[in-house]
Amino acid sequence: MTDDERRLLKMLAESADGSTDALLVARGIDFDLMLRLVRERLATATPERTFVAGKPVEVTRVMITDTGRRALAEQAG
Repeated sequence: MTDDERRLLKMLAESADGSTDALLVARGIDFDLMLRLVRERLATATPERTFVAGKPVEVTRVMITDTGRRALAEQAG
């Protein structure tokens, strides 16, 4: 597991409801990294609609999976 993968998994693990892709990008995470973790089943990505300034916006919620939590724990241990 790379440092960036570990960093993203830690971010996701610290939030009960994950994080939006936009917030992760703002924190310096790129889409390729998010996609890689989803492909490896370490995270999930679910589209959702939210409202910003009263206007609907499509975002993707990224959440860590149980597999991702185990992989993170193995790296720490």
